[in-house]
Amino acid sequence: MKINQIIREKRKELSLTQEQVAGYLGVSAPAVNKWEKGITYPDITLLPALARLLQTDLNTLMSFKDDLTEIEIENFVKEIEKTIHESNYETAFQMAIDKLRDYPTCDKLISSVIFYLEGTLFLCGVSDTQKYKTVFETYYERLSVSKDAAIRESAVLMLISYYRNRGDFSRAEELIQTLHASSIDKEEQLAVLYTRQKEYTKALEIWNSRILVHVGRLQTALMHMLDIAAEEDRFDDAAFYADLYETLTNRFCLVKWTFYSARLELAFIRQDKEECLSVLGKMLPAMKEAWDLKDCPLYRNIHKNVSANFSTQLARTILKDLKEKEEFAFLRQDRKFEELLKENAGSI
Repeated sequence: MKINQIIREKRKELSLTQEQVAGYLGVSAPAVNKWEKGITYPDITLLPALARLLQTDLNTLMSFKDDLTEIEIENFVKEIEKTIHESNYETAFQMAIDKLRDYPTCDKLISSVIFYLEGTLFLCGVSDTQKYKTVFETYYERLSVSKDAAIRESAVLMLISYYRNRGDFSRAEELIQTLHASSIDKEEQLAVLYTRQKEYTKALEIWNSRILVHVGRLQTALMHMLDIAAEEDRFDDAAFYADLYETLTNRFCLVKWTFYSARLELAFIRQDKEECLSVLGKMLPAMKEAWDLKDCPLYRNIHKNVSANFSTQLARTILKDLKEKEEFAFLRQDRKFEELLKENAGSI
């Protein structure tokens, strides 16, 4: 909360008028009005008297706070998500950056906000992504020296991706060499310990999360192997990876629409119009289906909310890209493509 909001709220709590505050402090009522609107700020010499008058302290008046709590950070990320959904990405981005300027040393806030904004950049179909990525990279550089090891390594991983994508492979390799390698798996040790202590819920939460993370990594590996196989014209291998991707997604109860991702990737690479339209015809409706982690015994102990807006927003982005991006132009001359757009435009 900013100082103008604090002045207004504290004044109203004490049932004081702007004229009364002005009289006590020896300033004009319009001056107090401007403070509360955020147009101007009180003179620094007036702050101690203003704090006493409003029965608060200077830290509260100046909204000074070193860090936010985990709950406050979580709630702010939810605010960002809501703003993106109800307004647009740019508005949410500016709101987030303003908050980060208020808490420039709160690494947990910075990492939570920047990682979320990075993750939703593609989903929102933002055209000029580079201006945002330039800001993100600045924050990753800052976080790469964080005292929190987990935050530090996550930021370094993002910087590696940035350098790799722009072809600066030597710098990417330098950063890879700084990553901490440990043969001791703390989470695994904790899970075993919890089991011995008969704290089964805690143990299962670790094992459930471990499965979800590692299955996601297997999906990523298979997609990369598919792309490499296709680049080398090993399409039988690429089809094998796509089949395995589908089996993995199905057997491990993952989001239904992701079942089609590898098959769609292969069809796009091969410019197979019929296959692309066939897979999209199944994938887009599947993106409307709800997915609850707790529906599957593998993930029932994970205390994590899955945003209901994620799949819907991604589907909108895919439809927008299909209509506008040059790489999908080969699909647009087919009547089935138009039918696909009509079938899904109104329902997503």
